[in-house]
Amino acid sequence: MSKKLYDIISKVFSVQISEINDESSPETIESWDSFNGLILVDELESNFNIKFSISEIIDVKNVKDIKRHLNNHGVDLDE
Repeated sequence: MSKKLYDIISKVFSVQISEINDESSPETIESWDSFNGLILVDELESNFNIKFSISEIIDVKNVKDIKRHLNNHGVDLDE
């Protein structure tokens, strides 16, 4: 688990880190709506110094997808 990633998700969606896992998604986190999803993208881009493409943003269905896209941008989540 990436503490930094989970900290960001926890902050944006106002959920406990213990409630977050790879399968967490808009279906399992009530506050994960389209607006907060965009806030999450902005926070991830700022904190990891990357830029997601529109297709990457649309592709994200859960935390596992976020990890995959961060990895594709060279972000080491094991830090």
